[in-house]
Amino acid sequence: MFGLDKYNYSSDRTFRTYSFLSMGPKGPIRKIAKFTEMSQNVFNVGFGDYDPVTNDICDTSVSNNQDTDTIMGTLGNIIYDFTNLFLEAAVFITGTNKPRTRLYQMNINKHWDRISPVFEVFGLKTERWESFKKATNYDAFLGHRKGVRFNFDNQ
Repeated sequence: MFGLDKYNYSSDRTFRTYSFLSMGPKGPIRKIAKFTEMSQNVFNVGFGDYDPVTNDICDTSVSNNQDTDTIMGTLGNIIYDFTNLFLEAAVFITGTNKPRTRLYQMNINKHWDRISPVFEVFGLKTERWESFKKATNYDAFLGHRKGVRFNFDNQ
């Protein structure tokens, strides 16, 4: 989906954890995207390097494998697939720090023409959700498939 460069990825049997290999000058680095339900049908997507010690995501590591566009394309496709399986799901995204949140925002801006026909996207600004607007800085993002009713009052 979206016509972006992406890596092949796989999911666990619950379709809530996805993994793929980042390929670059530092060699293959296993990446994990994990959807955790925060409230009814609202899922946080955690994303980062696989940590073999904890057998979970390390979302603070910086791998610098020079493949950010392909990684972000892969993450976008994973979110698309997840919401294709869980049609009523809303996906919450924020970075572990401001630069990571900014990276997500830059990618939403960059691919808005591909995202906006499929997803309704909101940005969190000064503790209020608003419809996503390009060139506006947000603290977090929430998106769901268009045509699916979503009520902020329940969140």
